Amino acid sequence: MKKSRLEYAKFILAKVSFDIKLFRKELTKALKNLIEEEKKELVDWVRQNYEQQYKYMLNYSEV
Repeated sequence: MKKSRLEYAKFILAKVSFDIKLFRKELTKALKNLIEEEKKELVDWVRQNYEQQYKYMLNYSEV
């Protein structure tokens, strides 16, 4: 089964969530490759799942 770019981005972010540098790098890369609707969904997903862990980064990044 083929994954959408959005689902793939979520998968990768979940795998690298242990490291803020990798997480930021992969999030930035994903946001460049998604359409606007998918970007909004990804940002909402990141905030819902990682806001406590990366609150500082989420407040000051392009997210």
